[in-house]
Amino acid sequence: MTEPTLWLTGETCGLGPYRADLVETYWQWEQDPTLMIGYGRQVPESLEARTEGMRHQLQGSNIRFTVYDLGGPGPVPVGVTTLLPDDAVRTAEFVVMLAREARGRGLGTEATRLTLDYAFHVACLRMVWLKVLAPNAAGITAYERAGFRHAGKLREAGYWLGEVCDEVVMDVLARDFTGPSAVRALLGRTGP
Repeated sequence: MTEPTLWLTGETCGLGPYRADLVETYWQWEQDPTLMIGYGRQVPESLEARTEGMRHQLQGSNIRFTVYDLGGPGPVPVGVTTLLPDDAVRTAEFVVMLAREARGRGLGTEATRLTLDYAFHVACLRMVWLKVLAPNAAGITAYERAGFRHAGKLREAGYWLGEVCDEVVMDVLARDFTGPSAVRALLGRTGP
């Protein structure tokens, strides 16, 4: 693997481009049963299907990042964040996926904050939203730490461990995104 390009970095992780050469790594993360439960997906996917999907993803208009753990001797890929924009209204749905070994260390929260920083300061979005299965307490807490607020719920819209459950809808507005900005730091600015 070549040395990754990092576009935005925080204290513990960085964001770089979505990479075709990592398709098998992404696929392995996606086949983790704990991730499948978190997404409410019941069916595994073949590597061949994932490789074909990657070709379409690389040509699409969605904004995708590889998340790198910066805690070791070099950047190690540990996840993906995605913004699915609706250009007509300047909003986007947010999706994050972390490898099992990367969870519980704050990387998801920091990767989410870096992605929101990009969304509001580079992509000029006005709001980012997400859906999370209601029983996923760890995910909800991480999203709250990153700045998301509860916006409502979709009743009985998902499955968790084979049981019907609600999906929680959360959002964050550009004006609510406070704290350090890696984008502003790149420009040498701390304020508006």
